[in-house]
Amino acid sequence: MSGKIYLLQDDGQLHSMTERSYVNEERLQVLLRDYPDLLAGDQIDEEEPRRWLLISREVGVPFEEDGREWMSLDHLFLDQDGVPTLVEVKRSSDTRLRREVVGQMLDYASHAVAYWSVERLRTRFETVCDTRSESPDDLVGHLIESEPSDTSAIDDFWARVDTNLKAGRIRLIFLADEIPSELRRIVEFLNTYTSPVEVLAVEVRQYVGENLKALVPHVIGQTVQAMGRKPGARTPKRKWDEQSFFQELDRREGVGAVTVAQHILEWARARVTRVWWGEGKRNGSFVPILTHKDVDHQLFAVWTGGGLEVYFYWYQYKQPFDSEEKRRELLRRLNAIEAVSIPEDAINRRPSIPLDVLKENNRLDRVLEVFEWVITEIEAT
Repeated sequence: MSGKIYLLQDDGQLHSMTERSYVNEERLQVLLRDYPDLLAGDQIDEEEPRRWLLISREVGVPFEEDGREWMSLDHLFLDQDGVPTLVEVKRSSDTRLRREVVGQMLDYASHAVAYWSVERLRTRFETVCDTRSESPDDLVGHLIESEPSDTSAIDDFWARVDTNLKAGRIRLIFLADEIPSELRRIVEFLNTYTSPVEVLAVEVRQYVGENLKALVPHVIGQTVQAMGRKPGARTPKRKWDEQSFFQELDRREGVGAVTVAQHILEWARARVTRVWWGEGKRNGSFVPILTHKDVDHQLFAVWTGGGLEVYFYWYQYKQPFDSEEKRRELLRRLNAIEAVSIPEDAINRRPSIPLDVLKENNRLDRVLEVFEWVITEIEAT
């Protein structure tokens, strides 16, 4: 491997970063587990970038119906349309990446379509979530842009997974630090002629320098013919705006919830960088976003289902609320407000406060005061 990229910092300093191999395959595996965006969903589908939900690493594939799991897939993801995405990870130095891994992946795919059940996958996912003290409904809800409490939307998502599996609508991805030319040709051929299966390779090059690392993904296999069809029946996208959001909120929850949400929106427009309107098929939302030092901080979401969803789950990945102590302080401040009761274990989840409880006794003003404090803490970093 060779080559450089250059990082231009705000102070005008230009730093060179040199391409480096990964220490071992496990390092690349762990990076993908922790950062699914390395699958470059925006390159796979520019119009509707793919978002990813990791079901598990080392997923067993049975040899027969209800049989033992005799093969082990590196990673299994689902995208927002419930398309199972099977990922095999290899380093370029592994000679199996040339041809052997293709046969291995097709073996996995053929048995997975034949013998995986959606119940099996859902149980595996929920078990993994339990070991990490995560809520499976929270994660699915975020993926499909729905409230975790909307069980019908979550069940519909798993039903789409089932439909896709039975129809053979799956995606196969070979991921490596460098994709050899032999594999590139095979991937392009398969992706052109194996409808409804999508076959891709993702090259993730690593550059190191100045105590920084840059990971640069590139999708391979999207020939002109292959891009004419994509796996899965897409869920129709709906872009919400202020008018459609409040019409739906009024229909579902009534004028009281509308008044509260309008007050929140007015506050947000005066205090944050921008307000993002959701794209959920059934559920509308808006999210106030504060940009500080080029980092977007999503403060919370307000939903047409009548809830203000506190983004503890996402706070934990950005300063200063990556500190558990800070998140607990936020929890205490919110729970000090009459009629607000968020569980102690919610500091890693996405709990909701019903809009209805904020209509009385200046409760909404007190909630917004808490988020004024959140903004102050973010801007102090």
